[in-house]
Amino acid sequence: MNTLLFPVILAGGKGERFWPLSRKDRPKQFLSLDGSSRSLLQATADRLIELAGGWDSLWVITSSQIAEGVRQQLPDLPSQNLLIESEGRDTAAAVAWTSLEIKQRYGEDAVIGFFPADHWIADQEAFAHTLSAATQLAASTAAIVTLGIKPTFPSTGYGYIEQGEKIGSFNELPAYHVNRFTEKPDRETAETFLSTGRFSWNSGMFVFRAGVVLKELHTHAPEIIEPLEQHGPDIYPQLPKKSIDYALMEKTTLAYVLPVDFGWDDLGDWNAIERLLKTEENPNVELATHVGLDTQGAIIYASNPEDVVVTIGLEDVVIVRDRNVTLVVKKERTQEIKQILKILQSDSQFTDLL
Repeated sequence: MNTLLFPVILAGGKGERFWPLSRKDRPKQFLSLDGSSRSLLQATADRLIELAGGWDSLWVITSSQIAEGVRQQLPDLPSQNLLIESEGRDTAAAVAWTSLEIKQRYGEDAVIGFFPADHWIADQEAFAHTLSAATQLAASTAAIVTLGIKPTFPSTGYGYIEQGEKIGSFNELPAYHVNRFTEKPDRETAETFLSTGRFSWNSGMFVFRAGVVLKELHTHAPEIIEPLEQHGPDIYPQLPKKSIDYALMEKTTLAYVLPVDFGWDDLGDWNAIERLLKTEENPNVELATHVGLDTQGAIIYASNPEDVVVTIGLEDVVIVRDRNVTLVVKKERTQEIKQILKILQSDSQFTDLL
């Protein structure tokens, strides 16, 4: 049985909540948000290359709008390993198409892992150890393995996974059957989840054999897999837009979870920068030239090092200066950036800001 992992990077997202730094021509996965010189996409590829055994086994699926940017960011990626969606149809279609392609090339026992392009991982060694365990489980069992992040606080922004019966250990990590996936909870429910010790955050990372996931897609999402098998990717714009969680993971009985702890953040919005870079020495997170008076708890970013941001008497705000846009928003309302983008989209004078 094939125990080599074929990692697939899901790189089609827009990252709208990082606007104005993230735009159509420069989505979030092309940005460096942790102070390093590597973009999120490049950092994701960096940590997967060794697990894949080289570039020939690494795959990327992305949208036609940013495919050229992916090529520039990952020049060593083989062209045949870059799948380009004519139209974004969410993660279920992406998983189905890529799994079909890998099965055709390497057979149904090929072990595939799916990884979002915009996650931050702190401990690369622990991450590799975890992926080895997930690969062992997927190779030996008809399993769809998901990585569950051990929660560090009662987050209301993540989905949760409830672990059921323990089925064994792989690479010294315990694995459990999944009892259920849950949507983003309210604060009280999230606190209850943490108190039980049975719940982990849904990371959106999955590992399985090609044949296993394709069979499950036939059972639970035939409206996605059957058109792809019959017509190929030309049918893409006609496929239903569904997440892999909704289309498959919430329905399958083959879901297993590895609760893991390697330092993780999905970098969902500007507040993630504070979680990564906040220090006790500085009352603010400053990725800009900042002169402040009585300002604390602020996240300040400027893409042009010559720009100077001056603040007086501000607290718990995000200030982002990029090209011809300045964003000022309370931290607690960064999720509403998407609503602002809809307003901008409706007015032709602002289309160059998107």
